[in-house]
Amino acid sequence: MKKQHFQWIGIVVLMAAAGWRLWVAFRPESGPSEKAWYYDLSEKKLFVADRGSIPPIRGMNDATADGVRAVVVAPAGKCDDADARRIVYLETNAPELKQALDAARASGTEPAISRGQAQSLRLVRRVTDAEWFSLATAEGERIVSEWVVPGADGQSPAVCTP
Repeated sequence: MKKQHFQWIGIVVLMAAAGWRLWVAFRPESGPSEKAWYYDLSEKKLFVADRGSIPPIRGMNDATADGVRAVVVAPAGKCDDADARRIVYLETNAPELKQALDAARASGTEPAISRGQAQSLRLVRRVTDAEWFSLATAEGERIVSEWVVPGADGQSPAVCTP
């Protein structure tokens, strides 16, 4: 082959690679997941439910509302690896907050509870904890932030969605 043919082939390959990179960089994202991780307290297992569900919700095995939101993380790029994922904390609502949120959703209005009250009625705990803590307490704040520590690779874990 002539030298010009190799040059043209090289140019075409480079343009194709550049086009591919542009397509990958600017393709429309699918948006946030419509699903979220939940944890069945009696079964001690993760399951998937609608992201907009207001915990506690019906769990996996019966009509008991023992399903709470689970915040699941993995090292960056490993959310698809079930062995790499871990639950960093669980979140639910006190009964009065759940009732106010359910009533507001049913009526299409704002909850009849202030944001400050709502924050104090959001409850968190680690999977291994027996007690729930208000998000408005020092322990609640510690639980939701203690997992954001860079790993050996220098990167913080990524929050995973189903």
